[in-house]
Amino acid sequence: MRITKALAATVAALLVTGYAGLFSFTGVPAVAETRTATSNLAVGPQYDTTHVYVAPGEFDTFVASIVATFGGTTSKKGVFTVTPTPSKTMSQLVLTPVGTISVFGFETPIPYPFGSERTGYLVTDVDSAIRAAHVTGADILVSPFKDPIGLDAIIQWPGGVNTQLYWHTSAPSYAPLQSIPENRVYVSSYAVGAFVRSFSAFSHGEVISDDAHAPGLEIGRAADTYRRIRIQSKFGKMTVLVTDGHLPYPYGREVTGYQVANLSDTLSKAKAAGVAVLVDPYQADQRNAAMLQFPGGYIAEVHSLASK
Repeated sequence: MRITKALAATVAALLVTGYAGLFSFTGVPAVAETRTATSNLAVGPQYDTTHVYVAPGEFDTFVASIVATFGGTTSKKGVFTVTPTPSKTMSQLVLTPVGTISVFGFETPIPYPFGSERTGYLVTDVDSAIRAAHVTGADILVSPFKDPIGLDAIIQWPGGVNTQLYWHTSAPSYAPLQSIPENRVYVSSYAVGAFVRSFSAFSHGEVISDDAHAPGLEIGRAADTYRRIRIQSKFGKMTVLVTDGHLPYPYGREVTGYQVANLSDTLSKAKAAGVAVLVDPYQADQRNAAMLQFPGGYIAEVHSLASK
């Protein structure tokens, strides 16, 4: 087929426009239009649960270390099937003042793709949430299915970030948090535009900061800078860390950042509970922060606000 110069120029312009739309998340009209077409389905940040998978033999030790470090209470532990295919897992909810954790200790092999989801978001309606996720650019990895207390699904945002959406037959009632944790998401510069547009539209969230030269100390690279984006919505806080993937351990392994009143006191409690300090306290972005590893392998960022 013969391509004229005019047609070639048109195709080139369309490709450039599409490329810019893919990698720039500053296209507010597109986000606003999609957000308007969907409902805000969030319930509240105290219902956002970090999913932690541990070996059954380390289950109780892990739960005890979380409560000893952050305080809080637990639900009754039980053994359930929480996947659409046959499986068995110990399951328990840990309700701390700084964030909620869903703990799983599978006694059978874990069906795909369970274990790859980072966070569970309580929504007012799962079917509506699935439609909204699809419209705003997410993929549906696991279609809605019944669990012992409601409905679940797993979606994937652009950039490969997996999230559970869930709904309870009897609405849960958790106390408001003392501080709202942040979902820490690592994405590449190639995917960040699509990710931020998709998540912001779905969550009805707002980008509250975008620092193109955040201190690299925050990702273990003190001599460098990187891009850090913070998003806030009724689902809670999210920090998007845009990197080239050249990350020293344990950066990129943490799922959640917890804000505590006093970092030093929290670290003392953590150490007494058998928690390892992987990254010693440092100061950046008006925070004192550290990286911890709990029994069972769970890695978390913990921070307090630095005194001015």
